[in-house]
Amino acid sequence: MKKFNYIKPKNLNSERVNWVISEQTRNIVAAFSEYSEYTESEVVDEFLKNILTDEEFVDWAMKKRNNKRLLKQLGLEEMEV
Repeated sequence: MKKFNYIKPKNLNSERVNWVISEQTRNIVAAFSEYSEYTESEVVDEFLKNILTDEEFVDWAMKKRNNKRLLKQLGLEEMEV
């Protein structure tokens, strides 16, 4: 029996940011957006979430003083010891 994949809601808490990125990075995002059929914003959002797989970054966040708010913002609150 094939498993049914539920549709997950998009993050409605988005806002515009004003970042300066290189032309090469813009081209990479645009090309991957075309390839994957996701919007450029969705591509950037998904790739940046991969930062949470960096164990050293997660360890750093876990060790910060008064880190409850930071862990909640990063979606790591369930990892708190």
